[in-house]
Amino acid sequence: MKPTIEINETNFETEVLNSTQPVLVDFWADWCGPCKMLAPVLDEIATENAGRIKVAKVNVDENPALTERFRIQSIPTLLYFAGGQLRNQTVGAASKKRIVDTLGALAAAN
Repeated sequence: MKPTIEINETNFETEVLNSTQPVLVDFWADWCGPCKMLAPVLDEIATENAGRIKVAKVNVDENPALTERFRIQSIPTLLYFAGGQLRNQTVGAASKKRIVDTLGALAAAN
């Protein structure tokens, strides 16, 4: 089983907005080099934080409505949700430390 969750227009509300855990949502595409570099880092974060944080992925080519809803202009874009609210975002490839630090601040704020 993959450590990350595939998100689409159908399950976004259930998996992200109604989640009792903080959720990191990665907007990505198959053709995006930096997205491919970030994927193993996100898998690691998902595995290391299983049960505490959800890591979800949205393919921008397959989910244009979500891409438009969150005004995604470039990828990868990471959106950080807690309590059903968008709390933070990172645009472009980020280091594991930066992502984990942002998630830690998010968890501490709840």
